[in-house]
Parts: sequence; structure tokens; C-alpha cells
Amino acid sequence: MMKLMKSFLFLVLISITYVAQAQKVVVAYVTSWTKVMPDPAYVTHINYAFGHVNNMFNGIRIDNPNRLKQLTALKEKSPGLKVMISIGGWGSGRFSEMAAADSNRNKFAEDCLRVVNEFKLDGIDIDWEYPTSATAKISASPDDTKNYTLLMNAIRLKIGNNKLLTLASVADAKYVDFKAIEPVVNFVNIMTYDMGNPPYHHAGLYRSKYTRGISVDEAVTAHVSAGMPLSKLVLGIPFYGHGKDGIKGFIDYKEILELKGYQNKWDDLAKVPYLENDKGDFVCTYEDPKSIAIKCDYLLGRGMLGAMYWEYAGDTDDGILRKAVHSGVNK
Repeated sequence: MMKLMKSFLFLVLISITYVAQAQKVVVAYVTSWTKVMPDPAYVTHINYAFGHVNNMFNGIRIDNPNRLKQLTALKEKSPGLKVMISIGGWGSGRFSEMAAADSNRNKFAEDCLRVVNEFKLDGIDIDWEYPTSATAKISASPDDTKNYTLLMNAIRLKIGNNKLLTLASVADAKYVDFKAIEPVVNFVNIMTYDMGNPPYHHAGLYRSKYTRGISVDEAVTAHVSAGMPLSKLVLGIPFYGHGKDGIKGFIDYKEILELKGYQNKWDDLAKVPYLENDKGDFVCTYEDPKSIAIKCDYLLGRGMLGAMYWEYAGDTDDGILRKAVHSGVNK
């Protein structure tokens, strides 16, 4: 009887583990200005970048809608794939005006439903960078955080509970009242990158002498402290780096691999690679399969929902990074 009970418990544990793994997400941002088609074998969700608040502050304008239709067509052969539209992005404005007025906010939420139905989408991703901040040279108001909460509630009410509602969040968890929106959102994509430029890491997992702002680990903890449970947090991973002194300020991973005359270095505290020039200067911060594998171990260990990356086209043609994310999340 004892052996039978142990066997039963073992099968239960296997079943629980399988379900937990099956529920993990891999979110890929796919842009309107690139042409590569994502492989559904390596992603669970596609966030199409971007849609924007229209000039009337009451609806959505979509960049390159034909590309969005191409992405949703992938669901015909991969019905489990989720395709969403991400509204916003750096420098995408008119959120503040839209969210401030009840009529505009409600019309915008209605248009979210229209877009979801018209393009056969699985939900809406809000990428307002960032409420109350005019850093991206967009309009802002001290009331933005409060109005952001009202906006998310309005969208949820219109699209219903069967569609996804997510958001992109800055690493330090500022600008958004996470406790207030937690009941209405499915998950949060933390933009755990762009936290430094050479000679600092932009996505170091832990702190080191090359940390300027915060680490990825500190970003996750900040979101938990702000009121978002780990089970609703998705870890952002960059498929690009930042360079200086002859290396582009924004450079895709596939371009980094083509660079000549630099030394590959590894920061064993921050758990990320970087490049040095022949003078020993730190000139490029980026991610590689090794750092991604460690990040995936980290997110699984903390009980996070999964991983997100910006953006699909930054990877190599054979998918070195996307394969690393997929295998790492699905261990």
C-alpha cells in the first residue's frame, strides 16, 4: 500500500510539474517595420508593435495592418498561439489626453474591442512609456497614474474576461499603481533592459561594478513590492545591445556576432557578457545564450510566469537566442 501511495504521489508531482511548465509563456515582440515571420514553435505569444492612440484621443491607429494580418494568420496552423497588439512604445503619445476624459477613455476601450474582433486577436498589450513622465517627449500629467488604472479597468470591461490584457512596465516599477490594476491584468512584461550604457550593463541579472541603475533581480523585486505577484510577472530579455566607440548605440545580436577586433568578456557577478576593445575598454553590453539560460533558471526559480523579448528580428536567422529562451523557460 505504501509503495502504491508513493507511486501515486510521484505521478501527481509529475502532473503538477507538467501543468506548471505548460502554463509558462514566451512573449516575442514583433515589429511593423521588419519582415521576418516568427516561428510559433518557439513562442506562445506575439505582441505586435505597434498600435497608437489616434489623433482624436479616442481610438487606435495601427502601423502596417497588413503585417498584423500576416501574424494572426499563423494561428491557422498553430491554434494555440496568442497574438496581441501592443499599443504605445517609446515616443508614442496622446495617452495622457485619452485617459484623462471619461468619454475618450471609453471610446478607446471600445476601439480596443473593435481591433480585437477585426484582426482576430487574443488581447491588448498597453505600452505607455510612461504615465506622469514626459521623458519620451510626450504629454504627461500628475493624474496619469490614476487615469491609467481607470483605462485598464475600462479596457477589461469592454474586451471581457476571455481576452488577454497585459502591459509593458519600466524596470523600476514606477508610474503604475500595480496593486490597483492587478485584478484586471493577466500579466506584466517587465522591460528589464536599457538600464545602462557602456561601460555599464543594460540587463545585468545581479549587481556588479558595471551596474549603473538597478539589476534585473532588483527590478523583479521592485514589482513584487509594488503589488504584482510573481505568478503574473514576465522577465524581459533584450535581443540587442548598446555600444560605443565605433559600435552602434543600438545593435542587434546578429550584428554583434559580426563584429571583429573585440574581446568577449564575462561578468560572473552580473551573469552577462560584454565586449572590450583593444585598449581594454568596455564598449558593448548585450545578451548571449549563456546569460539567457541563467536568466531562465532565475525566473523559474522565483516562480515567474515566463520570459519576453524585444525583438524577434534581432536574433540570428537560425534563432540562437529564441531557442535559448524557449528551452530555458520549458525546462
